Formats: sequence, structure tokens, C-alpha cells
Amino acid sequence: MLFSRRPLAAAAAARLAPLSPPLLLFFASASSCSAAAASASASASGSRGCSAVRMDTGAVEPASTGAIWSTPSVEPKTISVGKEIFCNRSLNMRNITAVGFDMDYTLAQYKPETFEALAYNGTIEKLVNDLGYPEELLTWQFDWKYMVRGLVLDKKRGNILKMDRHKYVKVAYHGFREMSKEEKVSAYGSTLIRDSFDEPDYALIDTLFSLGEAYLFAQLVDFMDNNPGKVPSGTDYPLMYRDVRSAVDLCHRDGTLKKMVAKDPSRYINEDLAIVPMLEMIKKSGRSTFLVTNSLWDYTDVVMNYLCRPYTSDVNSGHNHKWLGYFDVVITGSSKPGFFHDGNRAGLFEVEPDSGKLLNADLHIGSPRSGQQPSRPVHKVYQGGNVGHLHRLLSVASSSQVLYVGDHIYGDILRSKKVLGWRTMLVIPELEQEVKLLSESKSTRKELRHLRMERDSIEDRIHRLEWSLKFENLTEDEKEQLFSEHDTLLQKKEHVRRLHQEAQRQHHQKFHKVWGQLMKTGYQNSRFAHQFYMFYTGREICVPLQ
Repeated sequence: MLFSRRPLAAAAAARLAPLSPPLLLFFASASSCSAAAASASASASGSRGCSAVRMDTGAVEPASTGAIWSTPSVEPKTISVGKEIFCNRSLNMRNITAVGFDMDYTLAQYKPETFEALAYNGTIEKLVNDLGYPEELLTWQFDWKYMVRGLVLDKKRGNILKMDRHKYVKVAYHGFREMSKEEKVSAYGSTLIRDSFDEPDYALIDTLFSLGEAYLFAQLVDFMDNNPGKVPSGTDYPLMYRDVRSAVDLCHRDGTLKKMVAKDPSRYINEDLAIVPMLEMIKKSGRSTFLVTNSLWDYTDVVMNYLCRPYTSDVNSGHNHKWLGYFDVVITGSSKPGFFHDGNRAGLFEVEPDSGKLLNADLHIGSPRSGQQPSRPVHKVYQGGNVGHLHRLLSVASSSQVLYVGDHIYGDILRSKKVLGWRTMLVIPELEQEVKLLSESKSTRKELRHLRMERDSIEDRIHRLEWSLKFENLTEDEKEQLFSEHDTLLQKKEHVRRLHQEAQRQHHQKFHKVWGQLMKTGYQNSRFAHQFYMFYTGREICVPLQ
């Protein structure tokens, strides 16, 4: 299952909205389905339960009121496509006993203009102070709208690539310089064996956290090309990328980023007033809720306290642990995706919320071999462990009873689905703007299809003429007439080709000035979109493509 997030009223239509407002998620009760859900898809599952779901928020935006869906109103209301939930397989919520969430970029939607800029600036400081890069880097600026997910970073050549589902490179930049068709073919299309475009020579830009480091790498490529003597001796593109990664890791290890976020969460995290009502709704339906995050307890507590503060704070206390009441189990420092392997031997520790002290928790959990059933923990916080620990804490009998919501296709979704068989929901905030623009550009896409058909028709006529001229017995007058028609068609073909390419370029630039449509590369699905079909075919997810 996949969903996009609601538009932010103040967001400019020309760019992605800040990745905030509420995580609007419809979970049917164990006993009945909403009529709104049943009507949202022609393939509703009937007695099996709910299928595709839409949100009905009414005239008042939940971002300002905290209200979320309820039973459908008597009068039907129009729901914008950016507020819909998309799925390609009905999900019977009666079978789901536990619903879990990742935290970063799932429940907590960071403001890229401040949070990613903070990470970017911290990384540059590490490059200069710890790795010997020139101080002029400290004057660089970060354009948080430039990079998108789904790109591939070529460490060897210093290139950023966008490719289609067949791994053909369609858009490529060396630093910030667009590569010509000849350069692309020379680098990626002239080998006998197709490149896998995977580690160690390539890095996949598939998380929102990685956009800043990709932008910085592109800046460094341009800087080194123009100032080879200003970078540390012996530096090449692969080493430069490793330096960026090392600097990013230093920022996380020394707590630079988290300290700044903890000082002023509202500066870096979007407030979301619908999270608590959503969690209450799930718990009232009789289901367990859990949180599994790679962040450690101190940072998790700061972020979740901020997100739940409107419902948990009182006059006497600004910071408390009341948000734990919305979860049955909280696991921090989980080290996903390794967490999802039951054979992972990582120890499980119980966290004392007030002091952060770690206690050995393995003895508190019943062993499946002994047949002992664990008692349900009461607002327990843990660190480490593996998915086997989580299943026992939640008393889950089958992995198919778990629905997990995350934003990372590899770290959150792939392992949990393929290894465990969990039902999964992937958060893709960019889809909100993507589907909105697709809906608004129906006439443009119709024109593009018409031009494509006209090009094909002209090329077909040209091929027929060339066949006739080469293989048929024609008189000189007939040949002259066909040659004249052939020349006219060639001119028309070139004219239509230019019209089509320009129209297509303008269409894609409406989505993004550099990389175009997130889910498309030309007429093919992009590599990013193809991952969903590769991992989710026959499952719950559906991407709204053309």
C-alpha cells in the first residue's frame, strides 16, 4: 500500500510542498468497513474487508484542527487526487493485529529547507575542519529542491544519472553540467556487458536523507574540475565521495544534528496534529501499535514528544513521556534492515525512559521454544534486538498480521516484506505533487501522444517509400515523384520531432526543472518507479502512473 500526503495550503504550486502535514491513514475497524473505503475502488473485496481507501476530510483541513476521517457525510464531497491513498491489492484489516511505524520521514516529516540544510552545513564543516578541504567551501549554499530521489550517483566519473526501468541512462549530469547524448553513450552505452549500476561503483539516491550529500558531491565535482590544486592531494571522484560519506557519518556520530533539532524541533520538523488521533483510532480498534526506529532513545523521545505535544502537554510539564501511551512497544536503535532477520543475534535492552539507562531485557521475554507466552508490555521502550523479539513482545502469531509503514524502500519495506511477509505501506511524499500535476496536464499528455503517433506514422511512410524505391520496378517519373515525397516527409519528420521533443521537455520541467517526472523517464517508468513494481507486484502498493 502506498499513500501520498496532503497538500500544505501555503505551499507554492510550482514546487513540492513541505513534507509535513498529517499522516492521514485509514484503518478499518475489525468489525466493519467504511462505505467510503468500499466505494474507493471498483475492485473492493466485499466480505473480505476494505480495499483501496480515500480520505474524506471535509471542508476543514486536519492540519489546523487535528481532525481526521470519520464516517462518510451524507453529501458526497470531492477529494483531490493528492489526498488519496493508492493500492493495487485489497487489504483485509480484520487480519491485521499490529500496526507499526518508522519515525524519521514517516511520522516525523522534516522540513528540507532547514533540516537538510543543517545536515549539509554540518557535513561541509567536517570536510573543512577534519578532512582538509579548503575553507571557501564554508560559503557554499544548498539548494534543497535540486536533487530528487531515484537518481544514481556514479562515484568513478563524478556523474549523477537518471535512468529508466531498463537501466538506460536518459538524463546525466557531470557535476551540474548536463552531459550530451554522445557523452552518455560513450560512458554507459558502449559496453558488451550491461552495468549493474550498483555498489561499490555507484550509490543509490533513494532516501530523503541522501539528497543533501548528492548535491554536495555535485558541487565538489565542479569545484575539483575547475580547481584541481585546491582539493587534498590524491583526491579523485571516488575518494571525494567517501570523504562526503565520512563527513555525514561524523555529523551523526557526534550528535551535531540531533542537538540542534532538540533545541528547536519546530524549526526542523513539521507539526502534525493528525498523528495522535490516528494512533488512538488504531488502538481503539483493538490493534497493537509499535514504533521501530534506528534513532536512539534520547532523540526519539524529543521528536515524538514534539509530535504528540498538543495532546500530551499540560501547564506544569512541557516535556514528558506521555506519548508512550500511544504505543505498545517502542524499539529504538534497531539497526534496520538487519533488525528484520530473526537470526540476528543483537541483544535486546530495555530502556529506562527517565534516565536512558539500558537493562538486559532478554529474560523478560518468553522463548518460543519453551511455549511461554509473554505478558503484553506496558509502554516499554527497548533498544536493539531483532524482529523475533518484536513478534514475541506483540504476541504476533503470524507475520502477515503486521502492517508496517515506512519511507525507505530498502531499510523499511523490502526486508520486512520479502523476508517476513509483513504487509507494508510506503510513504512517498513527492507523489502528492506528482499526481496533482498529472491530473492537471491531461491535455498536454494527450497532445504528446498525438505527436508521438504522428512521428510514428511519418516514419512508417518514409520506410515504405524507401522500400519501394529500392525493390520495386518503377519508371523514372515514378521514382522522381517518390523522391520528392520522401524529401518532404523527411522535413516534416524533423519538424514534428522538434515539436514533440520541446513539448515533452516543457512537460517534464513542470515536475522538476532538471530531472523531470519522478515516476517517468521519457515514456518509460523510471528506475525509482520500477522498484515498486519489482518489489510490490501482486502486493499492496500501486503507483499512480500515466
